[in-house]
Amino acid sequence: MAPILDIFRALGDPTRLRIVHLLRAMELAVGEIAQVVGQSQPRVSRHVRILVEAGFIEKRKEGNWVFLRIDRKGPVAPFLDLFDRVTPSESEALWQKADLARLAAVRNDRAHAAEEYFAEHAGEWDAIRSLHIAEAEVEAAMQALLAGENIGRLLDIGTGTGRMIQLFGGDADQVTAIDRSPEMLRLARAKLPHEGAEKYALIMGDFMALPLGGHSVDTVILHQVLHYAQAPEAVIAEAARVLDADGRLLIADFAPHEREELRVRDQHARLGFSDDQMGGWFDAAGLDLERAQTLPGGELTVTLWLGRRRGGRVLSMDGRQIEGRLGA
Repeated sequence: MAPILDIFRALGDPTRLRIVHLLRAMELAVGEIAQVVGQSQPRVSRHVRILVEAGFIEKRKEGNWVFLRIDRKGPVAPFLDLFDRVTPSESEALWQKADLARLAAVRNDRAHAAEEYFAEHAGEWDAIRSLHIAEAEVEAAMQALLAGENIGRLLDIGTGTGRMIQLFGGDADQVTAIDRSPEMLRLARAKLPHEGAEKYALIMGDFMALPLGGHSVDTVILHQVLHYAQAPEAVIAEAARVLDADGRLLIADFAPHEREELRVRDQHARLGFSDDQMGGWFDAAGLDLERAQTLPGGELTVTLWLGRRRGGRVLSMDGRQIEGRLGA
């Protein structure tokens, strides 16, 4: 732990206090903080370094951006309670209110950038969506499969635009969203709720090497991600590694198809998956396949596979009892 004197020194600067208040509201890039506090990025970086060294915040690099968040599990966590217990003076309340107003402008900038990106790529996504059942029906089926049990600590692998954390994040205790694209993470970050943003962590990473320890999450979602994997079985094994006891893995992807243009045009490494394939990979990863639900409609069929870390309950697959291992 940093010496107590260093901790109080870190807090003994108005700008650093403003930075801590801002990061308590949401995760921010260094440039975004500079925009809010009206100072140069190098100057803000110097303040950030002091706060990092004191243990107040942690930093994470995503491409050319550096994002910051409060280290709520760090040794200075008790000091953070002071911000809730101490009533600010009239002048402090004014600058806090002004900073939060400017922070709202940062949120709006993120949302505008997201809208522009969606508009630019809408045609590509619509072309794929037109081939299968409406996404709203897929999402409703996913919610039904996960209903009845706590989401707990949620991991969304390949979060993309952040739709899954929008859908399930409100019911989760903690949310970790991972994507290897900094652009996608910025889009997903624009969708984070204003309230409770501290429970969300958006991290750049790869589904072949998740930046999480074993037994660290309760629910894992892979929504239209697995078909990009050259080795899907390795992705499933990595997801199983981070699942805690009785944890669940939900995969939404395509059943086998022959739309070869998706491989060439959209970089799909796999043209769908069968129940037997998925059952074999689940079994090898130490998961029981509880449900496999098909959602036909259009030229592509979407399938949902729900697995549980071995030892949990086994239900049925489209109404049929699953017995033992499914063939690979």
